[in-house]
Amino acid sequence: MPVVDYKKYCQMLDNAKKNKFAYPAINVTSEISANACLEAFAELKCDGIIQVSTGGGEFASGTMLKDAALGAISIANHVHLVAEKYDINVALHTDHCPAKKVEPFLMPLIEESRKRVKAGLKPLFNSHMFDGSELPLKDNMDKAVELLKMCNELGIILEVEAGVVGGEEDGVNNEGAPKEKLYTTPEDMVEVHKRLSSVKDARFMFAATFGNVHGVYKPGNVKLRPDILKHGQDAVVAKYGPEASFYLVFHGGSGSALSEIRETLEYGVIKMNVDTDTQYAFTRPLVDHMLKNYDGVLKVEGEVGNKKLYDPRTYLKKSEESMKERVKQAVKDLRAEGTTLGR
Repeated sequence: MPVVDYKKYCQMLDNAKKNKFAYPAINVTSEISANACLEAFAELKCDGIIQVSTGGGEFASGTMLKDAALGAISIANHVHLVAEKYDINVALHTDHCPAKKVEPFLMPLIEESRKRVKAGLKPLFNSHMFDGSELPLKDNMDKAVELLKMCNELGIILEVEAGVVGGEEDGVNNEGAPKEKLYTTPEDMVEVHKRLSSVKDARFMFAATFGNVHGVYKPGNVKLRPDILKHGQDAVVAKYGPEASFYLVFHGGSGSALSEIRETLEYGVIKMNVDTDTQYAFTRPLVDHMLKNYDGVLKVEGEVGNKKLYDPRTYLKKSEESMKERVKQAVKDLRAEGTTLGR
């Protein structure tokens, strides 16, 4: 099926919230990793989200250009083409754009979507994330409202964040963040809803923080407090009514216990970002191939090596397959197996 339109994307999010599951949102950096996602979603009959960060976009554009927007456009166009051949729905999203990268990253993508919509096509991306968590809340929301208005005109959903996800990812380092910043308060959640709901008929997602940490950690090392989400939702509903309940996003889930992940689904999480674990899944078979075939992938002591072993297609197929299996695990962890809406 093609990449979804606005109406279908809204139906996807509503379906997840109603039935208390979440879509795995997988960060990709290439055609290969995007293909792994599509294969996993198709095999488990799950709709899903493929997303590109600024770092992923830079990588996709090549080491000489390092053009994040260009690389994101390239990956998105590939997904638009290839998704037509699958029987599940897929949405395209951009991840973690801090305030300083709005102009070089988000604005060119929004402009690209504007051109497409003007030509009678769907926007290139279905949703974007503005990460203004490093700003004071007022400044964060001022910029978020501005972007939400732009996105809403084009049929694009905006994701925002308030509070800080700890750790380091994609050049954003919050390893020294004060502990209190790792938890979004109920008052902050009420304010976020107040500001964003001022944009009439706009849809948005909210990445509230509840002890999340980017990076890789052994199970038990990440101390989450999913009850933070419950308290925040309760405060918003108490003030604005049940329809105000947020569509929440879970960032920084590596090392989280399955019980904690599942608990967040009860409180309105409908999207969970997955990156670190799929990076490892992609790399692990590649390392295995090189170590087991050392004298084949290298021209050792004047020999010629083995072309079948150093052909990149040989080992990258293994990486694609391994990443696919890790995405499938994420689908199952989030209770999304067999939930596709079809056409």
